[in-house]
Amino acid sequence: MNFVVAERKLLYSQKGGSEKKELTIRVGKPYLDKEGIARCPVEWDGLFEDFADMAGADLLHALHLAADVDSMLSKLRNKYDFFWDSGEPYFEDPS
Repeated sequence: MNFVVAERKLLYSQKGGSEKKELTIRVGKPYLDKEGIARCPVEWDGLFEDFADMAGADLLHALHLAADVDSMLSKLRNKYDFFWDSGEPYFEDPS
């Protein structure tokens, strides 16, 4: 990713596990691809090697979808527990 717009650092562990690993989520600068589709790069460093760029109706929509990391984290809660750098749970309610 050439240009990082925003970044969030978290910790995660396998559901019920004790070993916490680092996760850095980066959102890049939105762009128009060769077909004119608005896309925004997202990296999930520490959890996924490749993550598809988010596609939207326009550049703002693509950026909005890429920055909505909570929806993706929520989908992953059945497999992982997420924490702030301080060790506090990321989500207040139990999954």
